[in-house]
Amino acid sequence: MKRILLFGFLVAASFSQAQTPCTNGFAGIYPCNNVDLMAHLDFPQIGGNNSTRGSGCWGWTDPLTNKEYALMGCSTHTAFVDITNPSAPIYLGKLNANNNSSSIWRELTVYNNHAYIVSETSGHGLQIFDLTRLRNVTTPQTFTVDNRYTGFGNCHTVSINPATGFLYCDGTSTFNGGPHVLDLQDPLNPTFSFGYAVEEYTHDAQIIVYDGPDPDHQGKELFIGANETKVVIVDVTDKQNPTTISTFFYSNTGYTHQGWLTSDKKYWILGDELDEIDFGFNSKSIIIDMTDLDNPVLKGEYTGATEAIDHNGFVRGNEFFLANYTAGLRILNTASIESTNTMTEKGFFDTFPDDDSAQFNGAWNNYPFFPSGTIIISDIDSGLFIVRKNALLASETFIADDYKIYPNPASNYFKVNSGIAVESVILYDLLGKAVKAFNKSESYDVSDVQKGLYFVKINNDFTKKLLVR
Repeated sequence: MKRILLFGFLVAASFSQAQTPCTNGFAGIYPCNNVDLMAHLDFPQIGGNNSTRGSGCWGWTDPLTNKEYALMGCSTHTAFVDITNPSAPIYLGKLNANNNSSSIWRELTVYNNHAYIVSETSGHGLQIFDLTRLRNVTTPQTFTVDNRYTGFGNCHTVSINPATGFLYCDGTSTFNGGPHVLDLQDPLNPTFSFGYAVEEYTHDAQIIVYDGPDPDHQGKELFIGANETKVVIVDVTDKQNPTTISTFFYSNTGYTHQGWLTSDKKYWILGDELDEIDFGFNSKSIIIDMTDLDNPVLKGEYTGATEAIDHNGFVRGNEFFLANYTAGLRILNTASIESTNTMTEKGFFDTFPDDDSAQFNGAWNNYPFFPSGTIIISDIDSGLFIVRKNALLASETFIADDYKIYPNPASNYFKVNSGIAVESVILYDLLGKAVKAFNKSESYDVSDVQKGLYFVKINNDFTKKLLVR
């Protein structure tokens, strides 16, 4: 019976749109450049129907198996898809919204093998789901939530600092919409840490332990918030006394939406969600010079080739991955910002082939951090897209093989050799339990751990095996 169920499960998965290389500017019906389509799952294939709409997405790489999973927020549920083989994704099931409610806004993030899911629906709270439950799924199912935090009802976005284990819930009805912060020391049972209402509503944020060029703030935990009309930088190291370091304002403000630091921490690339509509110019990213955190200044701007609205963007290595609504995923090179004050486009995949106008359709989010180089795109209208850079573009960037751990086996310490800045290093045992988290260092001490095989997770992303003897 199990074999029959498994066979049916795999057959059902095979109906997704198959791998299609980008050739002469198209992958099937989708305009593209240097990015290949691996697979596409529409909403009926990921637990919804033709009325379902998509929103946020995130990824999880299992530290035990190295399998890769896509998590996609839909209007009625969160979908879970095994994308280890990106050209043959397997839908595993869904977690329905609290009280089976519906909302176009469903955002999520991942920490320590758990997913944290929020929605703008009144009374939704924070859903917590243990992702290790996906390991043994053999047929699609409707999951139940593992726990739910009810210290707020609606929430717009969630941001995690994996180095410290604090979850920042933004845009709730508490603290004037400022961050409502939870301690995830026990990932299944979050506890309230603090709230920050001084700078009012935060739409989205990035939180890091700062190791950038400003010596005055190195080693501090910093919250960089997109706060509707401004960017705020807040020192949240002392959870009992968070303090604003500075604010940044800019001209032609529509809605200060979301941003991400470059790998060297010199610049924050900001997206304003409404400036294309309000002022009539092409898609624009604002580049903020963060070398002096007490006085951030405008470095430059990037203007895209289309009228499409910019939404969510993330940096990996020297590339900025932008979900650009009707223009799909755009991949921009950040290496020349210092000398040119802008970025250059290296590739794209347009999930909304109808047009590139300034409207709220197409690519909502993307997740470019899988060790394999696979990228997922959550599309409002069409579901989940799984893509990869083609060989030409991939050869220009760093992926998993550029992280080297040595010596391996290790007796007392190991080092990480990488072309990408190392921000966090966590040691896991074979059961996926975090054994030791390291501060940024030239070498990482393992003299105090038991002999055996471990997994080293770097930047909450790449996983390498390490033998301690």
